[in-house]
Amino acid sequence: MRVFAMELFTKLFGDLLLFVYHCFDRIVIHGYLSGLSRPEQVVHFFRKVVGIPVLSKEILSQRTADYQNWVEAFARNHNIPIEWAEKGVRKEDYVLPWLRRMTKRNAYGVYFIFKSMEQGPSFRVSVPKYPTKDPNHRILARQRSRFTHDYFYIRDEVLGPMVMRVATFFPFQTTYYLNGHNFIERELNRAQVGFRKNDNAFLAIDDVAALQAAADRLSPDIIRDRLDYWTLILGPKFSVKERKRVKLSRFYAISQIEYCRNFIFKRNFPIHKLFERGCELGLWRLTAHKITEIFGARLHRRLPGKLATVIDQIEHGHHVFRAYFKHAFLKQYEKFATFLRNELCSNNLNDFGLKKGLDNLDAVRQTFKVITSRFAGFQAQWLNVHVDFPLLQRIALPITIGSVRYPGIKIHDRRVIRLLEVLLHGGTHVGGWTAKEIHQSVRTTFGLSERSYGLNQLRYDLRKLKGHGLLERDGSRYAYRLTPKGVQVALLFLFFHKRLCGPLANSRFHHRPDPQHRPNSRLEAAYHRADKAIQNIVDLLAAA
Repeated sequence: MRVFAMELFTKLFGDLLLFVYHCFDRIVIHGYLSGLSRPEQVVHFFRKVVGIPVLSKEILSQRTADYQNWVEAFARNHNIPIEWAEKGVRKEDYVLPWLRRMTKRNAYGVYFIFKSMEQGPSFRVSVPKYPTKDPNHRILARQRSRFTHDYFYIRDEVLGPMVMRVATFFPFQTTYYLNGHNFIERELNRAQVGFRKNDNAFLAIDDVAALQAAADRLSPDIIRDRLDYWTLILGPKFSVKERKRVKLSRFYAISQIEYCRNFIFKRNFPIHKLFERGCELGLWRLTAHKITEIFGARLHRRLPGKLATVIDQIEHGHHVFRAYFKHAFLKQYEKFATFLRNELCSNNLNDFGLKKGLDNLDAVRQTFKVITSRFAGFQAQWLNVHVDFPLLQRIALPITIGSVRYPGIKIHDRRVIRLLEVLLHGGTHVGGWTAKEIHQSVRTTFGLSERSYGLNQLRYDLRKLKGHGLLERDGSRYAYRLTPKGVQVALLFLFFHKRLCGPLANSRFHHRPDPQHRPNSRLEAAYHRADKAIQNIVDLLAAA
């Protein structure tokens, strides 16, 4: 399915495409201290390793104060600005001037530090309610509280610009924000491959194979090596004795991950039109049944999370089409008519049967690559509705299957057009429509009475559609849904009537146009030519 999907998409739009590449975009990784993640481990650390018999809130707070003092001294000694984050200010935009200065100097390291009050995991120390044999016994429990987090903005020589967030309270959880495009940029610069990059996308490249190879080189080993380095440099400090007696290495787990498939076009004009048509057809056709098929799951009643499609407006002129699946969603957007992107975002890898450990990054890549390719294949099927007049001619002729003869389907048949339009809007009928449901929907949608469109007339139309292979039953149930061929024919019929016949039949020209009038609009000029051609036909018929 993966190969077929990309072949179909490139076959349709190969003349318009410059190149296609896929890679990881945003990656959020949590780092947990393996030896200090549980309460009993923290008690053992302070009592047996540090030598503090009574654990108290002041002891934990002292560790926080020591680390915060070290951060202040580090920023002062290296002349790094350190500020409190202001509400409503986007951090990445605020620190961009400092990143540009470091890039201009071709330097690497920390270039800015933000301090922020946020919720995070911590420990609560309390005295037992009843006396115990050990007078130094204290109850240590996990909790979430609000305390200071430090954001280190780093320019790394391998991963490029990245962010490391450190919680300043035990158990000192760290969070790392990476971007696969930054890693690819560093790899291409090292290989001296020319490219043009805009924000988080490559719009031009000298060697497409080198671009994809660089994207595929991002591995767990490379990421772990750089995270270990910066955690040792910027993380909370422990003595040599403490490191020898307690396992203070970090376990890295993927918290959020995005995998994108980018379509770079030769010209900008088809991008928005394709995205607009994709959104229109996606809202019609991407039902719960199709969403689960794209994500490689089985639809059942107890499926947790969302199964829905929406269009969000991020900002003026920037819309995003989203298809939700459990705790993940697949989104498509075009960014200022520069590129088209399909992106799969996951907040819980368990939705795909994957483990969140960093070592499973390659399995995540393979799974997400298949899903984004499958979505491109479904979209290519929807967009493959070019007007094929031999098709219209063939479908208008009656056919015989065995001893049964089915009448042809005419493109001007109003009953069929109404029926196809209703069947295309099957978002709430995953298992198909029964005849009574279709009959009620057609009558309600178009305001028809029982006398003008009866149930027997509907059954006659359904029989025609089924005979031509446009309609199928759901197993042994008397419920109907459009076949893939039926979807294409339905879209063709509807577009023909709404985009061509409708404007011509309801023409805005209520008088013969002035021959001297030369409109600036190409659309207006086309309507003038169509009006003139139709008038010529009428004159010829009258003369005959």
